[in-house]
Amino acid sequence: MTEAISRPVKIRTAVDIGGTFTDVFVQGADGKIITAKYPTQADPIEGVLAGMKQAGVDWAEVEFFSHGTTIATNALITRKFPKIALVTTEGFRDVIEIRRGDRESWDPYQAIAEPFVPRRHRMTVRERIGYDGKVLETLDEDQARDVARILRRREIETVAVCFVNSFTNPEHEERMAEILAEELPGVAITTSSDVLPEIFEYERFSTTVANAALVPIIGPYARTLEARLEENGYANDVLLLHSGGGVMTPKMAEKYGARLAASGIAAGAIASRHIARMCGFENSIGFDMGGTSTDVSLTENGMLGTTNMWSVEFGYPICFPSIEVLTIGAGGGSIAWIDDAGSLHNGPQSAGSEPGPACYGVADDLATNTDANLVLGTVGKKLAGGVKQLDESMARAAIEKIATPLGLDVETAAQSIIKVANANMADAIRLISIRKGHDPRDFALVGFGGAGPLHAAYLAKDLGIPTVIIPPHPGVTSAMGCMLVDIQHDLTKMYLADAAEADLGHLNRSFRELETQGRQRLTAEHVDDADMAFEYYLDMRYLGQWRAIAVPVSGPLSSLDQVIATFHATHLKEHNFADEAAGVEIYRVLVRAIGATPRNEVVPAALIDPADFTPVPVEVRDVLFPDEPVRLPTPVYNRAELPAGAVLAGPCIVDQLDSTTVVPPRTTARADEWGNLVLEQTT
Repeated sequence: MTEAISRPVKIRTAVDIGGTFTDVFVQGADGKIITAKYPTQADPIEGVLAGMKQAGVDWAEVEFFSHGTTIATNALITRKFPKIALVTTEGFRDVIEIRRGDRESWDPYQAIAEPFVPRRHRMTVRERIGYDGKVLETLDEDQARDVARILRRREIETVAVCFVNSFTNPEHEERMAEILAEELPGVAITTSSDVLPEIFEYERFSTTVANAALVPIIGPYARTLEARLEENGYANDVLLLHSGGGVMTPKMAEKYGARLAASGIAAGAIASRHIARMCGFENSIGFDMGGTSTDVSLTENGMLGTTNMWSVEFGYPICFPSIEVLTIGAGGGSIAWIDDAGSLHNGPQSAGSEPGPACYGVADDLATNTDANLVLGTVGKKLAGGVKQLDESMARAAIEKIATPLGLDVETAAQSIIKVANANMADAIRLISIRKGHDPRDFALVGFGGAGPLHAAYLAKDLGIPTVIIPPHPGVTSAMGCMLVDIQHDLTKMYLADAAEADLGHLNRSFRELETQGRQRLTAEHVDDADMAFEYYLDMRYLGQWRAIAVPVSGPLSSLDQVIATFHATHLKEHNFADEAAGVEIYRVLVRAIGATPRNEVVPAALIDPADFTPVPVEVRDVLFPDEPVRLPTPVYNRAELPAGAVLAGPCIVDQLDSTTVVPPRTTARADEWGNLVLEQTT
């Protein structure tokens, strides 16, 4: 991450559009924070404008606006995108349907989702480029025009052009795109050599198809958002958060819409890293628990984990670089249920916001985590400052339907529901940490989302994590993450060569070419030269391997010895295996072009002496904690009334508008100078 620009700014804003709420995070020039939540509208732009109005923002005073959205994700999940076609080399029509032959589960009868492009809209033409970029068979332009005319009659709205080996020579794809543009005016055209110029046709085809599906959605949305904000007085760039953890302007989003397919979940990971680093932790785990799902991310030595292959729907990978986030079906609305063998489960089914948990008073048979927390007393009888009233009798009735078959009383069943939910989420953290060679005890846990602070302390205890950090505004932390990003583009080029025989001159020229492309993109997005930074990586692997590891490179290469040594060390850490005698292959060159965005400085608050402060609870209620045999009298504090430096001894509960923090017995909570609550276990 490049350093933030240090210059005076006005108001900085960020908006994260979720399925239920549109979260608004506003930072004034004086560092003061304003947050707002507004119900997500059918037209998401209306929710953005209404949420900002609720926060009292004057658009003319806004210098920075960043935006995370689930529009692209939802379009792929629901398959509500324009009529799409694929044009490919003869013989490769079914690549996106054959896939890799892998499955999401061991059930051979479980059907794999249909490809995004129906077979009748997958067209082929005669052409062939060799592995070395030589033309083996020229593009049959007459056939290409016939294909274009067929697509016109079918009223196709967007086309993905994916030819074999086009990553070595894009000549045929570019000519096919020209023919399509002539025959199909106004139709969006995406070529794989532009989107992902890499080997492995299945992954390249799949990514290009996803991009083609989303460009006609993201482009008009971004342009409309830009126009609406301009009408309201905003005079600067609209920035859209992409999966890699940076932002892009509408101009780039129109070309690379698939980069937004993981926009929403990336924001929370970025925010959790920032919060942990403010508290002095370079190693942290982000734990974002909302109403339906939980997102887990990991930061080591200040660097977020990334992946080059992910998917919205299993079997159809998107190979743009993305922050690695593990998502499971565990949230406040996750439903407790009993299987045929009599075992208790929690999720992934969710009651959602409608009908919602049983305590919402709409349904009486959906026992959820929220119902269990209400029965236990960790959640009060009203949420969001009293906007939502909770009915404990209905929660008890729903949990009784779980308790009776298990031979438990209602309260013990509620404890069990929370324990199962916590176990599921702890397993997710193990997958992203222990499974990848990281010891959770070396990390801090950042708990946020509407439900994250309710459960974070229990997960930390289970995993041996010594410190839990609860941000100042847990429910809108993802929106905050949208504000902490720079403009970023990841540019790649294939470079298959034995590292021991690599041409350093050629490698350095490849870096310079990609840097030039990145500089051109940043210039088009109005980034000054002084605000540009570039990071360089080589994707490397052992000879014969499939997966590659990105190894950072500093400056022009004069030798690869240190780069190869770093590769061996990284491979050992990630896979518990390294062979320094084995051959190492360079797979790909990557340059990350970064355009720094302006930041407002946050001034830490003065710390009081905790001995001089006696917290006054707003109420005391009897709470049955999951690991305790009896209810304990538990003070409930208003978070807004806790000064920096205040220390609370558990058990206690800290309530605020957008979340509730549980401080279990044998745990302390300290309000730090940045507004966080820092929880630590005591012996």
